[in-house]
Amino acid sequence: MNWMNELGGILQQYTGAGAGAAPAPEDIHDHFDQTAQAAPPSTIAEGLSAAFRSDQTPEFGQMVANLFGQSNGQQRAGILNTLISAIGPSVAAQLFAGRGLSGLAGLLGGGQTHITAEQAEQVSPEAAREIAAQAEKHDPSIIDTVSNFYAEHPTLIKTLGSAALAITLAKIASSYR
Repeated sequence: MNWMNELGGILQQYTGAGAGAAPAPEDIHDHFDQTAQAAPPSTIAEGLSAAFRSDQTPEFGQMVANLFGQSNGQQRAGILNTLISAIGPSVAAQLFAGRGLSGLAGLLGGGQTHITAEQAEQVSPEAAREIAAQAEKHDPSIIDTVSNFYAEHPTLIKTLGSAALAITLAKIASSYR
């Protein structure tokens, strides 16, 4: 694991072995940047899954809503389609209908299973939060699927804040000691 040799000193700060003060928030962001550039996306996904499941971060649906709000149309469509595949188009249609998105609800209720980037732009972060929460209830492994999706977009992960990044880095560090 060549990338671990490169990041060993950084990641040691996120383990019990890195006795000392916690890194400053701006350092955490820099450390995440360096890690995301060197580590494989699957490793980033493992760390992000830990952040999504942590009791030190907001609930999964809220974190997805935050990421969704920072995403472009293509990314929004990607995550919505991932979530829709977990809960099914009919449940998603009901959630969309409850949010005043009758056009999308009609499409999904009528048999369409994917939404486009243009359609995804109509969806609010709050609606994405509800869909993510339902998906987690229906299939808790959706957290890992969503983590894999966002691991391909590390700039978005940084919008979750220092606590989530520190948990992500700690998980990466503990997995590869």
